Amino acid sequence: MAEPVLDFRSDTVTQPTEQMREAMAKADVGDDVYQEDPTVNKLQEMAAEIIGMESGLFVPSGTMGNLASILAHCQRGDEIIVGQKAHIFMYEATGAAALGGVNIQTIPNQKDGTLDFMDIEKAIRPEDPHQPTTRLISIENTHNRCDGVSLSPDYIKKLAAFAKSRGILFHIDGARIFNAAIDQRVKVSELTEPADSVTFCLSKGLSAPVGSVICGSKTFINRALRIRKQLGGGMRQAGFLAAAGIVALSTMVDRLVEDHLNSRKLAEGLANIDGIVIDLENHHTNMVYFSLSENFSISLSDLRTLLRDRGLLVGGVGWIHRANEIWLLVADWEAYKEGLPFMPFLDAGIIVQQIYLTCESLGLGCCFVNPNVRIINSPHFENVFGININQRFCGALAIGYEDKDKI
Repeated sequence: MAEPVLDFRSDTVTQPTEQMREAMAKADVGDDVYQEDPTVNKLQEMAAEIIGMESGLFVPSGTMGNLASILAHCQRGDEIIVGQKAHIFMYEATGAAALGGVNIQTIPNQKDGTLDFMDIEKAIRPEDPHQPTTRLISIENTHNRCDGVSLSPDYIKKLAAFAKSRGILFHIDGARIFNAAIDQRVKVSELTEPADSVTFCLSKGLSAPVGSVICGSKTFINRALRIRKQLGGGMRQAGFLAAAGIVALSTMVDRLVEDHLNSRKLAEGLANIDGIVIDLENHHTNMVYFSLSENFSISLSDLRTLLRDRGLLVGGVGWIHRANEIWLLVADWEAYKEGLPFMPFLDAGIIVQQIYLTCESLGLGCCFVNPNVRIINSPHFENVFGININQRFCGALAIGYEDKDKI
């Protein structure tokens, strides 16, 4: 296999900047379990101020941040409402149910990532001892599995008012909330202040090596602190990690717009390849989702392997039509590909080459801050889409099979 040189799987593979590494090496640290690490405390205060809430809590991951938030809001036997494409539901090992006894009810995500208010209303449980208590609504912003779409301040304000009027708490999974703020062209606090709690990640497009922050009221954060301890998330000299988070919030937020612009250019370039289906109107932020025509004569798994052998790593997602609903699954598709239509209509080798050369020609690589990343220089394809060959991009590229009913 060729050495991977272009990694488009996720913005989680970013590397810390030199400024982060220097800050980590020189960090002033203490024991954060005793709440005595000055760098952690500084990060938490900084995060809370930016988000527009009273307090913050540094946690090892976004998954722990969401779980601690849910458990701080809910009791055993309570229920939360999320979209059926929500990360909390799909990719967090049902931690709320498994560890907290909190039921997860899903309702449809709209194409723009929102939850319809009528769907939410119908999902709210009545006062009935036979049923769980609806305690919390959670949305995701940006929404990963809705093409990275960002949700607007107006929608968030309306949802917050809706939840409050019904005595329900409101949590935002803001793993990429700064991408959302850049896309909406607003201060991030305009997207977060209406909520009762927010979790955001430092280790995606912001490029810190580890960590997320939960923000909310002081009372809420005190409960989350206890739950973080129960989940094994108490870290000692965590200031070495928090130092990178401080640099991330200070230096990396404004440059996210570069990722969005490069992502758009990549999407437009891929749209010119026969056999690729991409919805440019629904393209958002730093993620590029495209499908292969149903006549494409190669499985998704095999295509990813061929691309990997050419030095290009991409994500893999797919649509399956099941029981008149469209479900988004992340899998290698080996269990499902026999049910997909494979018609020898297109030359798979040419498509693979075009995908690869498109990415190569853009000079884009997810590890844009890694000084050792090798960006392929191909003069023949330089500026083929009118951008500099040395531009880099922190985002994700995922491929799947189109659903014929969605065309």
